[in-house]
Amino acid sequence: MVEIKKHSGIYTLEVLQQLPIGLHEAWEFFSSPKNLALITPKHMGFKITSGDQEKMFAGQIISYKLSPLPGIKTNWVTEITHVDDKKFFVDEQRFGPYSMWHHEHHFAENEKGVLMTDRVSYKIPFGFLGGIAQSLFVRRQLKGIFNYRVKALKDMFGE
Repeated sequence: MVEIKKHSGIYTLEVLQQLPIGLHEAWEFFSSPKNLALITPKHMGFKITSGDQEKMFAGQIISYKLSPLPGIKTNWVTEITHVDDKKFFVDEQRFGPYSMWHHEHHFAENEKGVLMTDRVSYKIPFGFLGGIAQSLFVRRQLKGIFNYRVKALKDMFGE
């Protein structure tokens, strides 16, 4: 289930998903930037334009092109700011559509495989107008993207 909460002008999206795979396999998949396109809706035209080295590392800059809304294309640049092998990593927007984007990816091994937690804290630009955009379409779009990911991961790895 995808949840979004608001606090101090910042929104936090959180998704927990149990994957029936081992920690090593989960880490290998999620720590490769190339796999992001596999779990992003096709209609977004997501394409990595630089920084897609095989292994992720702290300080890595990754740039993308994508279409967040029909007919609108944008560049997005993120930095991998923290990596704790097989536990978590963080990507933060350096340039893109949000005033702030801080995305934590956590992995916890358990008896069923791996519990993965995505936590995204974000802020929308344009003050009051950004709040309206959040209500009208940003919230729905982000929920749709992460619901797509949940389904894509179920299709890839099972339930």
